Amino acid sequence: MIALSTLIAELERDHPDITFQSSDVAHWSPSERTIYYDHSPTNTIHELGHALLGHNSFVQDAELIRIERDAWEKAREIAKKYQVAVSDNSIESAMDNYREWLHRRSLCPTCSQVGIQSVKDLSYSCVNCGTKWQANDARSCGLKRSIIKH
Repeated sequence: MIALSTLIAELERDHPDITFQSSDVAHWSPSERTIYYDHSPTNTIHELGHALLGHNSFVQDAELIRIERDAWEKAREIAKKYQVAVSDNSIESAMDNYREWLHRRSLCPTCSQVGIQSVKDLSYSCVNCGTKWQANDARSCGLKRSIIKH
C-alpha cells in the first residue's frame, strides 16, 4: 500500500486543477475544487472519484446513494494506478453508513415509522400519523429533525 504522503504528491501532480488539503473528515468541496483528505488513502481516492465525476451536490436522499456508489466505482477504477486497495468490505461499510444515516433522517419524530421525502420541498411525511418534518443535512454531527406539522 502506498504511503499517504506519496499518494497526495502523486495526486497533486496528476490533478493540478484540484487542491488537496489535510482534514479530520474526508470530503470533496466542488466550490473550492478541494479534496479534504483524512488519514485514509481509500477515502482520498473515493473523494477523487467524486471530483472526477463532477459531483457537485444532491437534492433528494435517494440521489446520495447513487452518487456515493458511482464515486466508489470510480475509486475502484483509479485505485490501481495509485496502488490503493479499495475492498468490497470498505465500500459496503461506507455505503452502510450512508444508508443508515438516510434511514434515520426518514424516521418520523412522532411515531418512528419511515416517512416519504417530498420532491417539492424535500420535507418528509409520515403515512402512519401525518407528521411532516425537515431533517438537517449534517452527516458528521447530530441528526436533527424539526416537525413542521402534526
